[in-house]
Amino acid sequence: MPERTLQKILDEYYSLGINNQIDWEKFYLYSIITHSTAIEGSTVTEVEAQLLFDEGITSSKRTITEQMMNLDLKNAYEYGIKWIMQHPEITVNSLISLSAKVMARTGSEYHTITGDFSAAKGELRKVNVTAGIGGVSYMAYQKVPAKLESFCQKLNELRKNINPKDISSVYKLSFWAHYELVTIHPWVDGNGRMSRLLMNLLQWEYGLIPSKVLKEDKAEYIQALIDSREKDDDSIFIDFMLNLHAKHLQREIEQFKASMSENNEKMVDKSLLKLEMVDKWSVKPTLAEKLVDILHFMSDKSQITTEELVRHFDFAPTTAKRYLRQLTEFGYLEAMGGNKNRCYKLKEGEL
Repeated sequence: MPERTLQKILDEYYSLGINNQIDWEKFYLYSIITHSTAIEGSTVTEVEAQLLFDEGITSSKRTITEQMMNLDLKNAYEYGIKWIMQHPEITVNSLISLSAKVMARTGSEYHTITGDFSAAKGELRKVNVTAGIGGVSYMAYQKVPAKLESFCQKLNELRKNINPKDISSVYKLSFWAHYELVTIHPWVDGNGRMSRLLMNLLQWEYGLIPSKVLKEDKAEYIQALIDSREKDDDSIFIDFMLNLHAKHLQREIEQFKASMSENNEKMVDKSLLKLEMVDKWSVKPTLAEKLVDILHFMSDKSQITTEELVRHFDFAPTTAKRYLRQLTEFGYLEAMGGNKNRCYKLKEGEL
């Protein structure tokens, strides 16, 4: 069963302490945001999103609309996480407020024969919409307010009665809420982002690891929504999301283990190199440790200068020069250039 598989993977995830890494929550959130907007057509990468969010640096390769879409969703998540942790009643108005944040800078004004409304203000649609070219029409716009009100009432009742320790049930609730909201399709734009946002907020409310839908999952994800809608069976989508979440967590576990294994190998290499310096060159252990750190700093560089060493390690220039000279004399480095433009590179096979 997908519930048992997910629980087993979650147990390993927590036991490894992956979620306790520095800035894990921040980068996990950035990943959720980047992929959620990517499903809607954004081409902003995770690295570009980080620069945009942390440094305010925009990318010349991406449109302003794409970048504003990411900033809006980030603001919506940050607001939503604080809001949901107060365990409020989820109402039509609170969903409208969330939608207004999601669409703040990219939402349009609509002037139709049925009335005016603003996506930027999170207002409910006053037009009928279909699921793409040749797609099935969503419910008539006149039915949306009452259906959304009914959805909120049922969601609040389920939240009130759920056992927070029953992790599978909480995940199923969040996936059900996602499916129901996107099926109602209350807005003319941003329904996918809103549905994934609500799903994640419900998971945050109960202290779970939020689910990601990666851009690579888009085809299968949309197909699961279509299959559930056509067969009027929300369990199709719920089971799909349980399996998808388990798959993503398993991949993170494997990446974490590979990273730890690589780090352990490096630690062993550094210990052996330190012993070699102490035994072969009669270097004091404290000095050997500093010299080994320099060699590992250089391991992914073609060459370095004294100035780079000073900046990275905060050495005095004379100290940096002495260390580089010693490493050259020991045969680990090769000096190139004259006194004014001297640089150093690792000798082949020395690290």
